[in-house]
Amino acid sequence: MFAPPTTKLGFRHAVVPVGRWGGRRSGRLVMSGLRPSLLRIQAALPGEEPSTESAKRCCDSSAPGTSSRVLSTVGKSTNILWHECPVGKVERQKLLRQKGCVIWITGLSGSGKSTLACALSRELHYRGHLTYILDGDNVRHGLNRDLSFNGEDRAENIRRVGEVAKLFADAGLICIASLISPYRKERDACRAMLSDSSFIEVFLNIPLEVCEARDPKGLYKLARAGKIKGFTGVDDPYESPLGCEIVIQQMDGKCPTPKAMAEQIISFLDKNGFLQA
Repeated sequence: MFAPPTTKLGFRHAVVPVGRWGGRRSGRLVMSGLRPSLLRIQAALPGEEPSTESAKRCCDSSAPGTSSRVLSTVGKSTNILWHECPVGKVERQKLLRQKGCVIWITGLSGSGKSTLACALSRELHYRGHLTYILDGDNVRHGLNRDLSFNGEDRAENIRRVGEVAKLFADAGLICIASLISPYRKERDACRAMLSDSSFIEVFLNIPLEVCEARDPKGLYKLARAGKIKGFTGVDDPYESPLGCEIVIQQMDGKCPTPKAMAEQIISFLDKNGFLQA
């Protein structure tokens, strides 16, 4: 008995029947069982050459039903085009049942930024919300491994994290960025990347003496000994936020617990509609 003829659909090792045999006598292929949609799919799959007319409709901006598209220059990139997708931020937020945003935690080294970020992520996870943390040290293990701690590179470090955080927010996630980010100008630039009020600046206002007493990584000790130059709080300034959304600080000389700090931020998110979509 003869096997039905097959054709490749652009996938490695993948084959599907394209019709049915007309019987032993005819010895010919009957195409009546072939669905027109299969032909369209086959033309669009990788490895198959689309028709000239089809390619023209897809790529020619002057074809009927298409609008004129203008190539742009952004920074050092030339001849680039922004491509829109029918699945946008609103659709992704509805799927996740939350609103994408950036929670930017700033403060001195040792103030507890990473601890707060993890506590916040954990509490939101328990409540069924999707988050992602961009930690200042973690991103330097990969994305920003080519950057040093001089002024220019620190500014570029913040810019890159801001751009990535923007993408996460656009994806509908609650992105938690925890970095010293000592300068207002750089934090404000990250805020300006988002077109709405989805940038939430959290100032972890813990006194320098408390942070230095903690010194979890031993960096203050090295800075005081002159082994680290340009260390924030020692020989480099920290510019406190002037109009941040949330300030977390000591109460009666005691620092709040990570859970209490996380609850303060979650309360803000809930009141401002970020935990539903």
